[in-house]
Amino acid sequence: MEQSALLRTELAGIKMQSPVWTASGTFGFGEEFTDFVDLHRLGAVVVKGTTLQPRRGNDGVRMTETPAGMLNCIGLENPGVDFFLNDILPRIQKYGSNIIVNISGSTVEEYGILAEKLDVPGVAGIELNVSCPNVKDGGIIFGTDPKAAAAVVTAAKKHTSLPVILKLSPNVTDIALMARAVEEAGADAISLINTLLGMAIDIHTWRPVLGNVTGGLSGPAVKPVALRLVWQTAQAVHIPIIGMGGIMNADDAIEFFLAGASAVSIGTANFVDPAITMKIIDGIADYLQLHHLNNIEELIGKMKL
Repeated sequence: MEQSALLRTELAGIKMQSPVWTASGTFGFGEEFTDFVDLHRLGAVVVKGTTLQPRRGNDGVRMTETPAGMLNCIGLENPGVDFFLNDILPRIQKYGSNIIVNISGSTVEEYGILAEKLDVPGVAGIELNVSCPNVKDGGIIFGTDPKAAAAVVTAAKKHTSLPVILKLSPNVTDIALMARAVEEAGADAISLINTLLGMAIDIHTWRPVLGNVTGGLSGPAVKPVALRLVWQTAQAVHIPIIGMGGIMNADDAIEFFLAGASAVSIGTANFVDPAITMKIIDGIADYLQLHHLNNIEELIGKMKL
């Protein structure tokens, strides 16, 4: 069977050329990678976090390497949803990839407004970033409270006909509780994990390396945690999962499929090798052929206990 036929799949009604996505914030708007990547071969391009108004992001150092990954505190720098719709979306549509827009809000209502604005041709789905504080509720982080996360899903679903994906944070006590709450609220899929919270200190200045003091940890260091959380979530819900966290090659991706993910999203690896998604797609196809599998569905959740 030819490679493209092996890899074609569908998730939450989105027809995909492959089960390999790019993670928000690590791939720009996709067009920046066209010298290295055939965007049409990707299952989806998840564009960088988008907010209602333009944001300049955090001051100071925003990224730093760690022994097995990186820390970032970009602060959701982006040109705002209207600029994205009017200027960026018309440009990136021509590449033929599914475009998923990652959105962040500071109130439940903002998520609803963003979802409605983005319910337009050319957008294949919406990913809800709930790692932000709810300014109307004492600064509670949406993604650490089941009721708050569910309210965000409800608001988005009410205002869009597109698939709604909830991006779960690993910084919670019970991932299954969070996953069931957003599934019951109507989420069409779950993506996880978002970054773990970490920090670094400069021992010569005695100051934090990052301008925001703390930041999100990503890369190979988080993979075992991400894999465990994907497996636990797959046991708790019936909606599809997009797994991510430290995926650096095809073998890593296959582990996530076996744990229960229906697709994988590549993040930090894009900084190491801008063509890595193509290599991972090829590697998955080679694995399926080697093991005489007809499609990716024959791998999903098939870990043996």
